[in-house]
Amino acid sequence: MKLLEKVPAILLLEDGTFFHGFSAGKTGTTWGEICFNTGMTGYQEVFTDPSYFGQILVTTNVHIGNYGIQHNESESKKIQIAGLVCRNFNIAYSRKSADQNIQDYFIDNSLVAITDVDTRALVRHIRSKGAMNCIISSESLDVTVLADQLKKVPSMEGLELASKVSTTQAFDLGSADARYRVAVMDYGAKENIIRSLLSRDCQLRVFPHNASLSEIQAYQPHGVMLTNGPGDPSVMTAQIAVVKEMLEANMSVFGICLGHQLLASAVGVKTFKMHHGHRGINHPVKNLLTGKSEITSQNHGFGVDPESVKANPMVEITHINLNDQTIEGIRIKGKKAFSVQYHPEACPGPYDARYLFDDFIANLN
Repeated sequence: MKLLEKVPAILLLEDGTFFHGFSAGKTGTTWGEICFNTGMTGYQEVFTDPSYFGQILVTTNVHIGNYGIQHNESESKKIQIAGLVCRNFNIAYSRKSADQNIQDYFIDNSLVAITDVDTRALVRHIRSKGAMNCIISSESLDVTVLADQLKKVPSMEGLELASKVSTTQAFDLGSADARYRVAVMDYGAKENIIRSLLSRDCQLRVFPHNASLSEIQAYQPHGVMLTNGPGDPSVMTAQIAVVKEMLEANMSVFGICLGHQLLASAVGVKTFKMHHGHRGINHPVKNLLTGKSEITSQNHGFGVDPESVKANPMVEITHINLNDQTIEGIRIKGKKAFSVQYHPEACPGPYDARYLFDDFIANLN
């Protein structure tokens, strides 16, 4: 198998810090907000998660690509990250069932990456200084030139991105004979959210991010799924207004990640930009209703403001993060509406939180 040529590349952060490495994937230049994921497996699911749109991903696990690419494991139709930073970019892979090596996969998706970076030092820097914009280039190594380009990259705070990854037209999935009809608001839905609903005897109509309440109600759904997605929830005023209308119409609602933030916003809870976010598959969360804890998959750079939640009489806190006490789940009092900040569909895992889909189905009866 052909090895990567040692083409120099550079990663430059907004604060002037830079790291040298070698080019992987497509030769070129890319930019976005830098973030890191601590999962030891599931790199393909992470690459294709629409919630990562506009972000440069740092993988803390040393080996990336070592078990290849299997296309039926993707969470969307293409790679969603803006670029990749890793320690070891492994073209050779060990899994016999894999369809493709990671280099060919990145070339097919026109993705720029940098390898042979000291990702441990980089992650420590992000944890200390916080999330910021960055630029990767294997075309230019001139820090001054790249810094000028980086100044033009918009901040993630205040950026609406759901429209970049949402479907543009509604479409149906599942059997017409299914017991339940669920309206799926596509803000950047992961495929396994769809699979999790279909496996529970649901027919789905997937709506664009900007669908109106009248369009949704015309489907006569038993409930609504507010999906994950990228960007700042605070600027999604039209979507928040529609969720508020759903609550006023007493619809059953389940929100995940961005959907969680939009549900909270619909009842007046504020959201905020986190220092560096939660991204990984080992975050401990406590269910305050049962007293049990679960290990969760997470990917978010925004959260709901704890003080705003506690001051809101309409909201009950159902889940908290055991690492930093951030709000991980809420339900709206007097409504069949609840949400979680993490990912219960959790591909590649863990599966501790799958019961939340069953809770949603119970609300549809």
